[in-house]
Amino acid sequence: MFSVLKNLGWFFRQEKKRYLIGLIMLILCGIGELFPPRFLGNAIDEIVRGSITWTSLTRYIVLILGTLTVIYIITYIWMHKLFGGANLVERILRSRYMNQLLRMVPPFFERNRTGDLMARATNDLRSVANTAGFGMLVMTDSTVYLSVVLLAMGFLISWKLTLAAILPLPFIALAMKIYGKVIHERYTAAQDAFGDMNDQVLESVAGVRVIRAYVQEREDQRRFKEITDDVYRKNMRVAKLDALFEPTIRLCVGASYVIGLAFGIYLVFKNQITLGDLVSFNMYLGMMIWPMFAIGELINVMQRGSASLDRVNETLSVVPDVQDAPDPVRVERPDTIELRDVTFRYPTSSVDNLKHINLTLHKGQTLGVVGRTGSGKSTLLKQLLHEYPTGTGDILISEVPIERITQNQLHSWIGYVPQEQILFSKSVRQNIQFGKFQAEDDIIMEAIATAAFDNDLHTLAAGLDTLVGEKGVSLSGGQKQRVSLARAFISDPEILILDDALSAVDARTEARIIENIRKQRSGKTTLISTHRLSAIEHADWIVVLDEGAIVEQGTHTQLLSKGGWYREQFERQQVENNLST
Repeated sequence: MFSVLKNLGWFFRQEKKRYLIGLIMLILCGIGELFPPRFLGNAIDEIVRGSITWTSLTRYIVLILGTLTVIYIITYIWMHKLFGGANLVERILRSRYMNQLLRMVPPFFERNRTGDLMARATNDLRSVANTAGFGMLVMTDSTVYLSVVLLAMGFLISWKLTLAAILPLPFIALAMKIYGKVIHERYTAAQDAFGDMNDQVLESVAGVRVIRAYVQEREDQRRFKEITDDVYRKNMRVAKLDALFEPTIRLCVGASYVIGLAFGIYLVFKNQITLGDLVSFNMYLGMMIWPMFAIGELINVMQRGSASLDRVNETLSVVPDVQDAPDPVRVERPDTIELRDVTFRYPTSSVDNLKHINLTLHKGQTLGVVGRTGSGKSTLLKQLLHEYPTGTGDILISEVPIERITQNQLHSWIGYVPQEQILFSKSVRQNIQFGKFQAEDDIIMEAIATAAFDNDLHTLAAGLDTLVGEKGVSLSGGQKQRVSLARAFISDPEILILDDALSAVDARTEARIIENIRKQRSGKTTLISTHRLSAIEHADWIVVLDEGAIVEQGTHTQLLSKGGWYREQFERQQVENNLST
């Protein structure tokens, strides 16, 4: 049950001063709360004996009010320290969690659902933080504070009465053992279900246009209802357990109160304690109610925190599928790119997605990659991103194996525009500046002109400051592609990878963009995959892929003379262009 505290030991050691002060103040607060009942009991005894005076009564009032004032100040200190610590550990863990996600490569996200990852970043981290704040409070109150109250009852009032009042405590310990493990299991299941629901919501919101286009609203509502019903059932299982556990604690507390009161009255009649002692004892019994409830809260908080921390640590402990080599090589610039007999297979694939690829590309050259849908074009280009563990063969950059080049250095060379453009819910300016922070407007406009987006920019309500909406929803497909292109152009990368990045623009705009690339990327390496052969006619070398293998390669002129798939496709596209013209 307390494994969560052990696993958070690094944080408690780091913040030991904060927690030492907080816990000492909490204990002092508990000790201070023992005095007012005793002062009141003594006053009652003096009243019963008839020895009370205005001076003594005033003294008792001042003592009680003074003690309460000190308790108020001490309470502020311990609450600030303990609950501040909870917020701090949440911030630290959330930063670590986000940094971990940013280190991950595509295989990780193929194995994990976005909704579940979000649930861990929100609900689970909140539960863990609750352990470091409220959890420390209930642990202290259910142990130290309870012990202090019991000792005060025993030493100041009567040990016989105290032992009688704590008879129900063993039943609380038994309840803790029974309920603890079940709470952990049920809460873990509830959090997993919440992750599934998050995932369904994300998919429904992202695909709302497709859902409406195919009139699948009712079906999507039905699926969502099934998931929310599952979340409801699992949360209700947790709630039922809580509903059983709390009355159990209440029953034990009530039994303790009844035993203490009844036996206390008996001792008063036997003249073994005074009426003031009984009043003080009853106040101490009242003070014991919270610590006994805190025992139940302790189980709840610790088990929930343990389950949540297990889920968070599961993500934090994942080792990226691609890591930097222990002895990386520093490469000044990517003068050559070479693939030697490269065969690659995705982790989820049962067949090779690339087969015996051999290519050499020198600095300043342009490579065109074409082929049928699913032939392996994107897979070939992604080999340079090193997002997956390499297959067989060698990928060399400036004669250095790609595995020995750090991820940061590799990615600093590359400007990548994928098939599916990812735009952030920010302005056009901020999306483009993502490729080069602090870029001035003149540089941004130059990148926009290169991407042939300058004419479209004038049609936007606020120009560069126009908000594009979530994933660029306010822009057309062609506009999103050109903003993505501008983002890549502004960084002027050594290697530019365009993965079918011109599919949504018309032929005239495509020709303008290609011409801009030819003029402005002289001396820089460019790789382009496309279905339109007009986009790679100018390339220094062109490869045709089919089922992951190179079936044709050469220059545009050489491939036309060979009369294979390339020539057939080129002639077909020429006819289509003439007809459209």
